[in-house]
Amino acid sequence: MKVLLLSAYDADSHKRWRRGLVAALPKWQWTVLTLPPRYFSWRIRGNSLSWGRGEAAQVLRQPWDLIVTTSMTDLSALRGLVPEIAAVPTAVYFHENQFAYPRSDDAFQSIEPQLLNIYTALCGDLLLFNSEYNRRTLLEGAAELLKRFPDSVPPGLCAEIEQKSRVLPVPLENDLFIAPAKPAGRPVFIWNHRWEYDKGPDILLAALRRFCEFDIPFTFHLVGQQFRRQPPEFAQIRQLLESAGALGAWGYQQSVAEYRQLLQGSHAVLSTARHDFQGLAVLEAVAAGCRPLVPDSLAYPEWFGAGGYRFDENPEICADNLYTVMHDCAGQIARGEPLSVPDVSGLCWSALVPEYRVLLGQLVGR
Repeated sequence: MKVLLLSAYDADSHKRWRRGLVAALPKWQWTVLTLPPRYFSWRIRGNSLSWGRGEAAQVLRQPWDLIVTTSMTDLSALRGLVPEIAAVPTAVYFHENQFAYPRSDDAFQSIEPQLLNIYTALCGDLLLFNSEYNRRTLLEGAAELLKRFPDSVPPGLCAEIEQKSRVLPVPLENDLFIAPAKPAGRPVFIWNHRWEYDKGPDILLAALRRFCEFDIPFTFHLVGQQFRRQPPEFAQIRQLLESAGALGAWGYQQSVAEYRQLLQGSHAVLSTARHDFQGLAVLEAVAAGCRPLVPDSLAYPEWFGAGGYRFDENPEICADNLYTVMHDCAGQIARGEPLSVPDVSGLCWSALVPEYRVLLGQLVGR
């Protein structure tokens, strides 16, 4: 079977997913086209032009049995520019949606990214979401947006999207599931997210200020993808941790092996995210034996139940709630009590690849 895979905004999590998918289904003949994850507004609107009238156009015009694309692809425009692919069965993978993403105060507000989500969802034959939270927020957001338009909005659009949507998470690599015994004594925490405003560095800073007053030594690793511009809270967090003698690993970890050693050596993983459509960074830490200290919202209840700390729009209240669970967790570690770590083995590639194979294979069969 000849399969074309399109990743229009090939961010790290998208790259990880597509590489894993190709490796998991080696008998299929894969061709992969990607565009770099930069210039967001241009990329999501211009990917159809870049591919449909660029060097990739000849690749697109080849005969395909199946197309698998990420939701960043402007599928409706691409099918118009390259009519040869209009009838090819197409699965769209939604790593995120533009309805639940928190807006930056200094960002230009446009509904176009949200409309593109709707157009691509309507054009796809099978819609796969990495969490129910992701699926639900797209459907709710699309319904709300469509209500705002003055006229000529066809009925049943959201029902059509819902009918062909499924939840199928991004799987975790099988070799992540190494969870050595965690030593008692000094608590070790890790925060392993993108260094951007939507991951809640203001909440983390406020929680750590409270926790540093707690009279117990600890180590805090703060790692993850960094960018040229960073929220100022990160510099303040580093200064705070250095003053407390708690600074562990800092910044992006180039070595995958060393990063995984950090996960295996940590007792608990933190999230202060204002949005996480699946929470891969947390899930991979839990696979390595970390207890999740995460909000009681977003996608987290799907994986861990209702045991997260209460999230609040007020950063100070949210920080207080996070401090409380950090305090309790540190006390357990200091006393040598075992931490409760959820079982996420059902999210590994070996567990999920049969479902990927069946759903994509059925799409071709239709």
